[in-house]
Amino acid sequence: MRKTFSLTHEKIKTPRLVDSIKHEVKKYLKRERNKILPQDVDFWDFDCKYGHNKESAETVHVSALNKSVDDAVQNELASFYIEILVKPGYRTSKPLSEEETEE
Repeated sequence: MRKTFSLTHEKIKTPRLVDSIKHEVKKYLKRERNKILPQDVDFWDFDCKYGHNKESAETVHVSALNKSVDDAVQNELASFYIEILVKPGYRTSKPLSEEETEE
């Protein structure tokens, strides 16, 4: 998903637009996570970017997308850009700490 969201509308108030944007992002993530995984993949991971426009977009974590939308509202932006790309994710083993190895 690569999309520029507008925070201005002649009839819809900004808080309602924010709710619909957050819902759309959440719905997209859920839809992508429910797709069938390839044989060697553990989970679906996401590369996310947020910016005031497409050129200034910076990498953010999936959990920070809602905060990014709130940031756009606080800065009173007319529009902002969100990019979410799906990629395969692989689990890694957690390294043992020194305390766990001594026991």
